[in-house]
Amino acid sequence: MKIGILTQPLHKNYGGILQNYALQKVLKDMGHEVWTIDRNFNSPPYRKYASIIKRMLLKPFNRNAPIRVWPTKKEEEIITQYIRAFIKNNIQTTEKITSTKQLKRLHKKYAFDAYIVGSDQVWRPRYSPCLTNYFLDFLENDHNVKKIAYAASFGVDEWEFTQEQTKECARLAKQFHAISVREDSGIELCKKYLGVDAVHLLDPTLLLNKEDYLSLINNASTTPSKGNLFVYILDKDEKKTNIVNEVAKYRNLTPFELLPKQFLIEANKSEIEKCIYPPIEQWLRAFVDAEFIITDSFHGTIFSIIFEKPFLVIGNKKRGISRFNSLLDLLNLRQRKIDEVENIDSSILKGKIDDDRIDSLINHLRKKSILFLSKSLS
Repeated sequence: MKIGILTQPLHKNYGGILQNYALQKVLKDMGHEVWTIDRNFNSPPYRKYASIIKRMLLKPFNRNAPIRVWPTKKEEEIITQYIRAFIKNNIQTTEKITSTKQLKRLHKKYAFDAYIVGSDQVWRPRYSPCLTNYFLDFLENDHNVKKIAYAASFGVDEWEFTQEQTKECARLAKQFHAISVREDSGIELCKKYLGVDAVHLLDPTLLLNKEDYLSLINNASTTPSKGNLFVYILDKDEKKTNIVNEVAKYRNLTPFELLPKQFLIEANKSEIEKCIYPPIEQWLRAFVDAEFIITDSFHGTIFSIIFEKPFLVIGNKKRGISRFNSLLDLLNLRQRKIDEVENIDSSILKGKIDDDRIDSLINHLRKKSILFLSKSLS
């Protein structure tokens, strides 16, 4: 079967790229021909202008502050060079598209037998380039194509759709052949607001095992990590820094990060090389080399589990807390999520995770998830 995967744009999000890689690999291993639709994300012009205005207002207070906050095409190519190389070598993509009209043309060109929407927060309005596209509005009059949602995520446990979006997406959701969601709260959201039934399944990254990711590392050129406490924090603040320092001191570990040395908003044009995102394979190696991991990232949490490392999750409400709670509750690991340094239980820092129990749970859920895909595509 020829399958098109519709997920969030493959940009600079390690977890978002790896979940797409994992889903495509599983489907290919099942014998299907699989393509990921290379959807581009065009931010609304007002966001760009608002950012520029903000920088200009701050400029008088810092003469060296760069006003430019959006990279040119050439700068973007420099910043994402390793990420683009990973995608080119490991994910089969279509040509890049940016609109519903182009999606319709792409469908005629590729003649997919099925579309799979997912995973990541494809059903969260603020993150999706065009929400109704992720409910396959461009296939409305094509009844011969299978429409499947695999581990689709709303990201949060409250409803964020407008009244108009709810009405339209509910109508489109009823045309799906099978729907699964990534968070347990998504089952109730689908039932209450979309009027459809859904099942709770694993994020695609968990459909592969540790050895699958180790093979990616082994096939690439990586270097030893510069520490043994991997800190993967997406939204830094003083509270999180205090937690890192406390854990490093308690366990006598050396913290290290794996992010660009600078972000574009901080850099002048001459410093663009400092904004390069490290290779995805090096990011994976960071989990292997670490003795302990601290993260506020959903996929940072998942890969801590995959590589069987003790970890702490710092709640990240900005990016959607329900997905953290759902994952940790599913594996009975909620005690590893904290919000304040005072809440750290020393027994968590000392204790190991029962990897055999976790492996057993994941293997059971993995079989259930793959069976869903197999039945939905049959």
